[in-house]
Amino acid sequence: MRSRLFSPAADVAINIPKASLLLPYLFPFFDPEVRNWSLTARLLRWLTLVWLLVGLVVLFSASYPVADAEYGDGLYYFKRQLIWIYLGLLGFNFCARVPLRSALKMAKIFMLICLGLIVMTLIPGWGMTVNGATRWVAIGSFPLQPSELIKPFLVLQSAVVFGRWSQLRNRDRLLWLGLFAMLLGCILLQPNLSTAALCGLTLWLIALAAGLPLLYLGGSAMGGLLLATLSISLREYQQRRVTSFLNPWADPMGDGYQLIQSLLAVGSGETWGAGFGLSQQKLFYLPIQYTDFIFSVFAEEFGFAGSVALLTLLAVYATIALVVALKSVDPVKKLVAIGAMVLLVGQSLINIGVATGALPTTGLPLPLFSYGGSSAIASLVLAGLLVRAARESNEAPVVSLGDRPPQPTSAPRNTPRPPLRRVK
Repeated sequence: MRSRLFSPAADVAINIPKASLLLPYLFPFFDPEVRNWSLTARLLRWLTLVWLLVGLVVLFSASYPVADAEYGDGLYYFKRQLIWIYLGLLGFNFCARVPLRSALKMAKIFMLICLGLIVMTLIPGWGMTVNGATRWVAIGSFPLQPSELIKPFLVLQSAVVFGRWSQLRNRDRLLWLGLFAMLLGCILLQPNLSTAALCGLTLWLIALAAGLPLLYLGGSAMGGLLLATLSISLREYQQRRVTSFLNPWADPMGDGYQLIQSLLAVGSGETWGAGFGLSQQKLFYLPIQYTDFIFSVFAEEFGFAGSVALLTLLAVYATIALVVALKSVDPVKKLVAIGAMVLLVGQSLINIGVATGALPTTGLPLPLFSYGGSSAIASLVLAGLLVRAARESNEAPVVSLGDRPPQPTSAPRNTPRPPLRRVK
């Protein structure tokens, strides 16, 4: 059987076998429809794929020694990451091809499901504890981190709430603000201060872009700062992170060890780097070198030049995302683009700041670089939403027939014309 598809570039009917409709979803790299996308959408797609490819190369180098020592297979982490990346690419392509209005309708349900999974991590016996933090739930033999998976749906639902703020009743406003606060509180109790702060900052920036009153924004900002201060004052390990960030050499073999090894890796790269695969700090000196501190390995192997190239990629990515947001007519789509950009580029800058000693140590991964299935899937879905927003940024607003101005009616044909006057 055959079906008829219409090219968005021209009203030309194309006969394509029905089975081939699934190929762009299953193999995202081979999608002939991409040539008909807008320029910004195509640029974002290719930048995402380049970002992902570089991240896989660095992950292979950073994880090989540890995987070989722990499992006798240097490709252990890399092969598992490829599975998550493929699932993430399916989500990326699905979001890039499905209208945003459909994704916005599903956001509420999936956000509540992820919120339920986050609550499950707080129930004794349900969550998985790693390094003193209970942030994972096990689905079979695969651990999932719901605080990462919720990020795309948080962006979508907050864009709906804040983009249509003036149309909502006070009861609905309080309901969603309460759910957002509950989400941040549950993430904070895991404990996961860095992710809670990032999600809170994303919500705040989306609300700011939506034009909410400054009184509300100022009050929520003060509340967030007080909550973060309270969390740090009650947890000793968070206090040690702050003090070790200020002076890591005060305890070089204890709390400052991780940051010192990271700085040694970044400094050892010099201008052009030691070369791919030749990092010395990843050989059991630098802890968690394939997750939170993977940028340190990248900087050591590719040097200052490679680090500048990566920062340039992030800057171009953010600039195109802002262009998409400015061109969007629909305020909800504009906020989706801003939220996706904040979580992808903003989280990357925070991770780089931690690795270089500019920010206190956090547990935030580097998107599309760090090992982790939940982070990889969430990052690619966010990138897909951004590409879709770019595809729809040039659409004109839909005007209902009731809102159209009255059109002048022509006089009936049988109406007699006025007599002509002779001009003297």
